[in-house]
Amino acid sequence: MFQRIFLAHPAAVDETFLQHMAFALRFAGLLLAAGGAALVHAFIPCLFEKTASTIIRNLYERTHNRGQ
Repeated sequence: MFQRIFLAHPAAVDETFLQHMAFALRFAGLLLAAGGAALVHAFIPCLFEKTASTIIRNLYERTHNRGQ
């Protein structure tokens, strides 16, 4: 049970539990930053014109085909 819950997925992407945790926390932080930029952009369109989409694109490039 422990193996399946905490270790199976990180191993599937060739990471330890702690490496995966660090990656996921950084990913979450960048998503929060993208969301904040998009929120500001909604009210002041001249600010952060491409920030959210650039962050999302970079995250996709880093995660696409992971573990394959």
